[in-house]
Amino acid sequence: MTDRRIAWLALGSLAEPGNREIGELVRATGPVHTLERACAGRLSETLTGAMTARLGSALTPESIARHTERLTAEADRLGARITCPDDADWPQSLADLARISRVHTGAPVERDTDPPLTLWARGALPLADTLQRSVAIVGARAATSYGEFVAGDLAHALAAHDWTVVSGGALGIDAAAHRAALNAGGRTVAVLACGIDRPYPVSNTGLFEQIGESGLLLTEWPPGSPPHRVRFLVRNRVIAALSAGTVVVEAARRSGSRQTLHRAAQLGRIPMVVPGPVTSPKCA
Repeated sequence: MTDRRIAWLALGSLAEPGNREIGELVRATGPVHTLERACAGRLSETLTGAMTARLGSALTPESIARHTERLTAEADRLGARITCPDDADWPQSLADLARISRVHTGAPVERDTDPPLTLWARGALPLADTLQRSVAIVGARAATSYGEFVAGDLAHALAAHDWTVVSGGALGIDAAAHRAALNAGGRTVAVLACGIDRPYPVSNTGLFEQIGESGLLLTEWPPGSPPHRVRFLVRNRVIAALSAGTVVVEAARRSGSRQTLHRAAQLGRIPMVVPGPVTSPKCA
């Protein structure tokens, strides 16, 4: 087994994104050797079991080859492309996540912070160039009219000045930022917490179609992967790492947007917060 691309694709699709065990092995020995260890049963029992369950059979070179062939065919069918760290189009800023992955606080939210191993993208824009000048705008799903106005105004201005607007595709602040960037004729990237074939939420399907045509849809998860809470939290590290800074417009006390801001600060990016009415519980 010598094909690095097969190894990247297999590891990125069979292990949950951000997995520290996989990440540390890849940095130490490379993707091919890490996959060989997986096939030899030399990973942790928990990780081996999870990868075997996702593959649906024993981890062997033959089953891995069939699996990656299916994924490649699925990417072609969906009009998507798969990018790995060896590619020229890979965003190098993601490597910074390895630094914060070494911080062992014991908190569950700090476990899965390793850099992505693969990215699925849909859209015509080049990945690395599009994200060279980018700012994340995130915030509450149940946003106020004030919050949506500010997010849209900021995103429109950034897009008009050749900055890419990055967000998570959610209702509220995220959607307002994406729409404003598109309306300005600029670039926007939606980083998903699910498969590229099932962007969430469904109510934003029209918006996702526009982003896929004029911007980029981006995810670590292979097709068919459903969204759930932990995946949103894991996804947030990518939003922070891809951007020069993160702006939180509105966010509740226990919100994923605040976690994204925390990740930005950990990574040495610029954390920014929009002020709002002191009477609003969503004001960060």
